[in-house]
Amino acid sequence: MIQVENLRKSFDGVEVLKGISTTFEKGKTNLIIGQSGSGKTVFLKSLLGLFKPDSGDIIYDGVRYADMKRKERIALRQKMGMVFQGSALFDSMTVLENVMFPLKMFSQKSADEIRERADIVLSRVNLVNAENKLPSEISGGMQKRVAIARAIVNEPEIILLDESLSALDLKLRQEMQYELRELQQQTGITFIYVTHDQEEALAMSDYIFVMNNGKIEQSGTPLDIYDEPVNRFVADFIGESNIVNAVMIDDYLVEIYGKQYECVDAGLDKNKRVEVVIRPEDLEITSSEKGKINVVVDTQLFRGVHYEICCLDDQYNEWIVHSTKEAKPGSAVGLNFDPEAIHIMVPGETEEEFDARLESYEEEE
Repeated sequence: MIQVENLRKSFDGVEVLKGISTTFEKGKTNLIIGQSGSGKTVFLKSLLGLFKPDSGDIIYDGVRYADMKRKERIALRQKMGMVFQGSALFDSMTVLENVMFPLKMFSQKSADEIRERADIVLSRVNLVNAENKLPSEISGGMQKRVAIARAIVNEPEIILLDESLSALDLKLRQEMQYELRELQQQTGITFIYVTHDQEEALAMSDYIFVMNNGKIEQSGTPLDIYDEPVNRFVADFIGESNIVNAVMIDDYLVEIYGKQYECVDAGLDKNKRVEVVIRPEDLEITSSEKGKINVVVDTQLFRGVHYEICCLDDQYNEWIVHSTKEAKPGSAVGLNFDPEAIHIMVPGETEEEFDARLESYEEEE
C-alpha cells in the first residue's frame, strides 16, 4: 500500500501539488486522470522519487520515504517499473537486449537466468518472434509492449505508467488497454497509471483519482465516480453530462427550471441552491404528452453505438440524449427520466462532506 499525506511541490514559486492526501491499494490498477497542467505527472514522478516534495510524506508499506536510508531507497526503486510516454527504448539494442537491460544492471542473476526470464516476459507480451529486431523495425504498439516487458522483467511490485498509450491510434490503444488490464490481473502488480483519457480511465481502472489544479477532486471506483460525481468539474470531465442549476425544495424533491421532480437525495437545507447531473443515457425520448420535459430536437450525430441527440426546451436550455433510436431534427418530443437519474451536487462541497451527506441519509433509510 502507498499512502500520501499532505504532499506539496512547487517550481519557481508556483505550487503544483497542493496538499495531496490519498491511498493507492496494493495489487490494483489506480488511474490518475486530469487535464494537462493538473499536476498528475509531477505527482507520478514524486511517487517514483524523481522529485523531492517540499513537504508531506509518501509512505510505502508503513515506511516513510523521507526516513529511508540510501540503500532502502535503492531497494524500493528496484521494486518499481516505469513506462514512459515515448517508450524510451534504446535504439541500438534489439528487443531482447532492451528487455534484458534492467536485469543486467540491477540483478545478480547469471546470463542463463537473465535470458530465461527475458524469454518468459517476451512470451507474456507476445514478442518472442521479434526479439532480434531493433525498435525502428517494429510497430508503435510492439514498441509499447517492449517497454512494458522491460518494466516487468525485474518482477516489480509497482509499475508507474505516464500517458503510455497516448501516442497510439484508437484501435491499437484499445487493444493495448485489454493487454495491460490482463497483465495486471495475471501478475497482481500494483499499477499507477496517469492519463487524460476518460474512457481509458473508466475501462481500465479499479480506482480513479481525478486531479484538478494540483488537488485530487475525487477518488473512488469507476462506477462511484461516474454515478456520483462530487462536483461540476468531475461530472463534466468524466463522461458526458447534462448539468443544470436547481433548488432543493425538500428531501427527495428538487426544482429544475421551475418544475419539481422526485429525486433520491436528502439531507440538505430546504430551498438550497444545488446543481443537478443527469447523464445523457438516462434520458429517454418519448411523446410530448408523456415526457417530464418537452423539447425540440435540434441536431443529431451518429456515434456508432448510439445517436447523440441535442434538444432544446422551451427556455432554450440544451439537453443531450444518448439513444439507440433516431430522432428527427425539428420534431417535438418529451424526455423521461427516473428519480435515480437525478444526482445532486452542492457547489463548494468537499469529497469528505459529500460522502458524509450520502452516508447520513442512507443510514436513515
